[in-house]
Amino acid sequence: MPSHHRRSLASGAILLAFAAAASAQDPAEQARRNALEAALAEIQLEDSRVAAPRAPTVIPSSQAGLGSIGPFRLLDLSFDLLTAAGGSTEDDESLQSLQGGGHDPRKRGFTIQNAEMAIIGAIDPYFRAETNLIWFIDPIEGETVVELEEAFLTTTSLPYGLQLEVGQMFTEFGRINPNHPHSWDFIDQPFVLSRVFGPDGIRAPGARLSWLAPLPWFAELHVGVQNANGEAMASFLANDEFFEERAIGGRAFTERQVESFADMLYLTRIVQSWQPSDSTTIALGGSALFGPNASGPDAETRIYGADLIVRWNDGMGGRQAQEVVWQSEYVHRDYEAGEFTIDPDISVPGDTLRDSGFYSQLTWRFAPTWKAGVRVERGTGSGDSWIEDAPDREADPFRCDRTRISPLLQWQATHFSRVRLQYNYDEADYLESGEAHSIWLGFEVALGFHPAHKF
Repeated sequence: MPSHHRRSLASGAILLAFAAAASAQDPAEQARRNALEAALAEIQLEDSRVAAPRAPTVIPSSQAGLGSIGPFRLLDLSFDLLTAAGGSTEDDESLQSLQGGGHDPRKRGFTIQNAEMAIIGAIDPYFRAETNLIWFIDPIEGETVVELEEAFLTTTSLPYGLQLEVGQMFTEFGRINPNHPHSWDFIDQPFVLSRVFGPDGIRAPGARLSWLAPLPWFAELHVGVQNANGEAMASFLANDEFFEERAIGGRAFTERQVESFADMLYLTRIVQSWQPSDSTTIALGGSALFGPNASGPDAETRIYGADLIVRWNDGMGGRQAQEVVWQSEYVHRDYEAGEFTIDPDISVPGDTLRDSGFYSQLTWRFAPTWKAGVRVERGTGSGDSWIEDAPDREADPFRCDRTRISPLLQWQATHFSRVRLQYNYDEADYLESGEAHSIWLGFEVALGFHPAHKF
């Protein structure tokens, strides 16, 4: 409490004491006593405003220019931790390919998959900002890895249903890539996405403009441009370190500079959603990416995708409702591989490597705290991968024909913790035995408020 307020209260109390004594002898003093009481009450009210803790400021979105329903918070801070424990019939070295996602459990024993701190909030009525910092421990080396996963601004008051995002962000392709690992239903990333987008998904600095069409149903168009280089741009310019570990098709790395707009990555995506009944929602999306790749001076990559999600609930509301969700994605990549030389006697001509695959998953919340699910995946391709200086796509763990089936059981007592048990059956040409069996027990805990991800 400020010192001048303490002095005011003390003076007021003394004055009231004198006024009370005087009024007992002289009724004329009662009016003065009433005036002093009113003054003291005003001092106490002002002091309570200073001393009392302030409630979080909440501004209706309509006043903030957000154009959406719900409260607008000035700042949200959250932390989420994903860990897993388990084992596989494959050893740790083989698991680095079998579990190709950067946040997959990739070691027998324990894995710190992802520790994420998210800072999300309003800058002013025109912009909001989001930053996601992540930590994980390399399962083989045991080193702590720190990454700036996302850091971007979003406009909140553009007209005509437009919204602009600028900064470091995930590319808006499909259902899983734009979202963080803690929002996934399954413990690991579908392997077809690990093949096409790399271990950490596809993300880079850039800008994205979205337009919400004025239609009776939800329809949104996204167009974007991002840098095509970096460790999270596997199918595009990537970098020399990525090519040393996981070169697509075994091709050689070619350093390329940004000389024109043609050396950037371009996105287009459209997603539409309908509600045919009160209990059912359907969303259908299509995505495309175009950009240069690092296998040659003029090589390019094109990636196409389609996604579908159907959500049904029994209308009970909240977590008491039974809910069934079917989600699927199909992805196809055309990778123009440039000509390269293995040694003076072997020259490999250019070729277009084609890779495609899908995952389809079904989850069922059959009780307030219990959910069951199953995911089926399939990947295939064409065009030679060069393994140990020989053409052999079937020996390439990231391009061979492969199938995976994964049943899941989840227990989630509250919104802030969950436990998942997942079994993976893998059938892949590159495996020595042709198949692998893995089982993972995943734990997640969350602190703070994190806004819901997109439907």
